[in-house]
Amino acid sequence: MKKSRGIISLILTAALIALLGFTAVMGWGRGSIGSAKNIKLGLDLAGGVSITYQAKDANPTKEQMDDTIYKLQKRVESYSTEATVYQEGDNRINIEIPGVTDANKVLEELGKPGSLEFQTEDGTTVLTGTDIKTATAKTGEDQTTGKQEYTVELILNEEGTQKFADATTANVGKRIAIIYDGQTISSPTVKTAITGGTAYIDGQASFDEAEKLASTIRIGGLQLELEELRSNVVGAQLGEEAISTSLMAGAIGLAIVFLFMIIVYLLPGLASSIALIIYTGLVIVLLNAFNITLTLPGIAGIILSIGMAVDANVIIFARVREELSVGRNVKSALRVGFQKALSAIIDGNVTTLVAAFVLGIMGTGSVKGFAYTLALGIIVSMFTALVVTRIIIFAFYAIGLKSPKLYGTKKERKPIDFLSKRKAFFAISLILVLVGPIFMGINSGSGKGALNYSLDFQGGTSTNVTFNEDYSIKEIDSEIVPVVEEVTKDANVQTQKVRDSKQVIIKTRALELDEREALNAALVEKFGVDDSLITAENISSTVSAEMRRDAIIAVIVATICMLIYIWIRFKDVRFATSAVLALLHDVLIVLAFYAVVRISVGNTFIACMLTIVGYSINATIVIFDRIREELKGAKRKEGLEAVVNDSITQTLTRSIYTSLTTFIMVAVLYVLGVSSIREFAAPLMVGIICGAYSSVCITGAFWYVMKKKFTK
Repeated sequence: MKKSRGIISLILTAALIALLGFTAVMGWGRGSIGSAKNIKLGLDLAGGVSITYQAKDANPTKEQMDDTIYKLQKRVESYSTEATVYQEGDNRINIEIPGVTDANKVLEELGKPGSLEFQTEDGTTVLTGTDIKTATAKTGEDQTTGKQEYTVELILNEEGTQKFADATTANVGKRIAIIYDGQTISSPTVKTAITGGTAYIDGQASFDEAEKLASTIRIGGLQLELEELRSNVVGAQLGEEAISTSLMAGAIGLAIVFLFMIIVYLLPGLASSIALIIYTGLVIVLLNAFNITLTLPGIAGIILSIGMAVDANVIIFARVREELSVGRNVKSALRVGFQKALSAIIDGNVTTLVAAFVLGIMGTGSVKGFAYTLALGIIVSMFTALVVTRIIIFAFYAIGLKSPKLYGTKKERKPIDFLSKRKAFFAISLILVLVGPIFMGINSGSGKGALNYSLDFQGGTSTNVTFNEDYSIKEIDSEIVPVVEEVTKDANVQTQKVRDSKQVIIKTRALELDEREALNAALVEKFGVDDSLITAENISSTVSAEMRRDAIIAVIVATICMLIYIWIRFKDVRFATSAVLALLHDVLIVLAFYAVVRISVGNTFIACMLTIVGYSINATIVIFDRIREELKGAKRKEGLEAVVNDSITQTLTRSIYTSLTTFIMVAVLYVLGVSSIREFAAPLMVGIICGAYSSVCITGAFWYVMKKKFTK
């Protein structure tokens, strides 16, 4: 690169930073497109609409309620992946949709849940809503005319498939009317017998019309008929302070990471810091562009991707220093360093991206939201590390910054004999892993429950209080929440302010009658509340059994996909097996931390575990990449043990520095955050430490043992 091109590259980089900064702060056009203030925030960070439905049947069964809740959950995820549906009392269902301020519009679009029937021309009912799995609007093209077509795809369950096969066989050429709440909403003609369980309703004038029909069919597929009881616009569950402290923590954490990188890696550290600024701006703009809802679990995904962005730069700069130490000039060292780092960066990021892709497809709720932000962060981090950092560092070289001293030198380090201590490492890990089930058993035996499940997992009590004055969200956080925490002994209290009223919804763990009375008395005493204006209802978990099942299946499938990818890339199943064992090791130790410290297990628990999975697998890939490279050495005289020890030693600096920078980000979040943020950050810090330990002390040893014990 010539000097003039280097100057131009740096000017363009500065212009890009300015452009991203302006977009993130101000946005573009009338709607301030791209600005940070337009990022959709979840209920935990910004609030939204809360709608309560009541079943027309006064005594619905548990099966009917669970089925209706699960189907409504799938329905409202079209508004946001972070929308939640849960049971309130015996026959009520509450829907909370973040980032929405018009309850009436949601009610109109969502549709009124009612009865749905498919009737033949003679009035015989051949299908009901419960026979339909799902209905989806589709866009296609007429193969003859090329005209755009809009249809609704129906997928039937097993019983519905048989019913519809019989009905369509007997009514070819006739109409089957779709009747919703007594009104015919569509009356398509049967063109042929439909026996495969999938049907298409054509003739829709536009995609919106097709979507409206599909929406009505979906909402009519509920086991229960529901009627709207109330709707409110509510504030953030975690409160205003949670957002401000998280933003401050993020800014401080990034500043510390920038300083650390510059001190340790000199000029390349400055280049990576500039690239991280661009990364941050791009993520902010793209979160808005892709309409992704940002929640606390989503923040976890971004933190993980920042860690991976730093990691990519550390891998590159470590390689550059190695090349300088063997006598290459700076330009050649930079070129070869980027080239040699490429495989580790791609394999580490793609492995995590595979997991994010599977979780995004198969997950629900917070799992899907986490997957979206993680996938976005990984793609952007790879771009900034492999493209932006490269452009900046070569531009620095082109303008005359060519002294090897500016790029650092590698300190010679004797190989550390990690494998000789493997039995001690395995013993320590086994003890730490066993701590979890032991404490879970002790907790269960003492009647406290194996883990401290929050209301997200086991439900709780929702208390609606009408205060005498209109408290702000900040005042609710600072004055009301401490009183509730003191009475209920619950560190995970969620509050929501109902807009345009003096009502506050307080969600806690399940309270006994005497505890409810104590809370009411405290509110009356401290705030002069009228006791008659306090109502309480039991609420179900926001993470239903079906959602938990979906999350577990998604994680298992994601793990299998990662295993297959590693197996293919490294051409040895022992690499893949070792990586998954180390991943399981890290998850079980963090689970033990939850059991011992009794941190609340809620939505953030899922995000925390998924973050650790992504972090652990990425750290492992880096070491395995070095082992693979060392094994390819044609004239290597050392034995297998020396190969593993050399590989771990050579990547040790990377393991320490990457873990340290990610730990800094989370630690600042822990120090500055509110109680609920700290409960989220603490296990993440344990997971980062555990991931660093397992990648250095366990994964290589696992692979070595299997390599020696099991031949191909």
